[in-house]
Amino acid sequence: MRILLIEDDPMIGAGLEQALRDQAMSVDWVRDGEDGEAALDTGDYAIVLLDLGLPSLPGMEVLRLVRQRGDETPLLIITARDDVESRVAGLDLGADDFLVKPFETSELLARIRAVLRRQGGSAVSTIGNGAITLNLDTHEATHGETSTILPPREFALLHALIERPGRILSRHQLEEKIYGWDEEVESNAIDVLIHYVRKKLGKDVVRNVRGAGWMVASSGASTPGSVAK
Repeated sequence: MRILLIEDDPMIGAGLEQALRDQAMSVDWVRDGEDGEAALDTGDYAIVLLDLGLPSLPGMEVLRLVRQRGDETPLLIITARDDVESRVAGLDLGADDFLVKPFETSELLARIRAVLRRQGGSAVSTIGNGAITLNLDTHEATHGETSTILPPREFALLHALIERPGRILSRHQLEEKIYGWDEEVESNAIDVLIHYVRKKLGKDVVRNVRGAGWMVASSGASTPGSVAK
């Protein structure tokens, strides 16, 4: 899961970045409103965490511009402002939730999961394709009769694929989903992660489409033309 964090406080930003990465999330952190709006215009994010008191462009203005151009990326406001007027204004402008600082990381993670569940039209923290089920709370993956709790990177890989069953994701697309801007990525990192996921859940859980990338089948169906590798 790739997250855009727009937060100007270096201590808060660093703490959130580390906490989210510890949960297998890829984090791009920008420190002012203009950079945040530009990142949203060019990046593909699962959710945005937006502070309101930003330099160059206030958070409310970032939110207004983003929604004005039709960007429906889920957005969670994180701010020290605890007045009702700010909450009402943010939600009316199109924010999906509002969390007042200081907060516990566990609550932030729960709210992220809740926002993503609502976006996906689900009331539970699981996603799947009929053959594979992934629990977003516990990181437990189930394929057939096999269940295992995946470490962060393997979870992130399977999460990226299961979000788009039936769609091929290239190496570059998977790297963007799993790693942040400033993380060094080994050339075979994706291959290694896929190897471990297959070893735990079965060799057909992730399919390779030669010359294109990897995928999981849609609705638990077989994938003609794909070759497990």
